[in-house]
Amino acid sequence: MGYVYLYYGTGGGKTTNALGLALRTVGHNKSVVIIQFLKWKKDIGEYLVKGKLKPYYEIYQFGREVWLGEEEKEAEFGGEKFNVESVKSHDKELAHKALDFAGQVLREKKPHLLVLDEINLATQWKLLEVKDVLKLLDSVPKETTVVMTGRLAPKELIDRADFVNVVQEVKMPKRFKLTEGIQY
Repeated sequence: MGYVYLYYGTGGGKTTNALGLALRTVGHNKSVVIIQFLKWKKDIGEYLVKGKLKPYYEIYQFGREVWLGEEEKEAEFGGEKFNVESVKSHDKELAHKALDFAGQVLREKKPHLLVLDEINLATQWKLLEVKDVLKLLDSVPKETTVVMTGRLAPKELIDRADFVNVVQEVKMPKRFKLTEGIQY
């Protein structure tokens, strides 16, 4: 029986936890499909490794090249400054495309592990309706385990998940340099 895992909270490492399960799954020659909501960067480790882990590991991104937020501003993370743009209708279209693709993957490929990276944030920003995510979870084949990640998680997804882990930031330097192979 596949389970539903949920990693959420203000701390770093939610995607990293999901990737740890993905690596463990690939190590047993089982299939992994990762669907990243709101992400687009191709220079991140989990994307760069896809060719090395074939045929067991697949990753797909459904985001556009901009840092998204609820308002437009300049933000700083890891000592780097980023322009943050408000969520647009195109982001909603991409989120729906990702969710539809997840359903197709479940029907056609029935992977051992399906990672829905940043799906929580997609629901928080109203790019997806929680009821649609729950409907997807109801269609998961028994041989597939699902991992959902993202900073904020609606109560309905917390209630639906079998395992819920809160990743909480306790301490972080005010300024640090993003490290290739660690933060991305």
